[in-house]
Amino acid sequence: MSEHPDCALIRRGYEAFGKGDLEALGAMMTADVIHHMPGHNPLSGHHKGREAVLGLYRRLAEETNGTLRLHLESVLADGRGHVMSFHTACGDRGDRGIEIREGLFFTIVGHKITDIDGCTEDIDESDAFWSARSDLPS
Repeated sequence: MSEHPDCALIRRGYEAFGKGDLEALGAMMTADVIHHMPGHNPLSGHHKGREAVLGLYRRLAEETNGTLRLHLESVLADGRGHVMSFHTACGDRGDRGIEIREGLFFTIVGHKITDIDGCTEDIDESDAFWSARSDLPS
């Protein structure tokens, strides 16, 4: 059984994210893509436009000193331009670490990602991790 093209696109996106290949990621998105980050922390909110979304991904890497890893578990498509992905995110900020299950809901138009909605199994834990000051001595 062959994989749906929308699922393959998202798998390529995870692969590019894992390699830090922002050029490849950007090519998979429309210019007006929006990534909605859940919670109430400095990274939460609506990141509008390709450059803003890529800036968010740069900041994720910077805030975790490159330790953030997404372990992809599954990718599901509805065949009408929607894909859900599920992964475990692991990373460290200063003396704080996180290992948390998350999901992304993608909208795809014309073989490009137009919208990304993030979900997490524990918003409070995610907020605590991303809100913690990583520059304070332990």
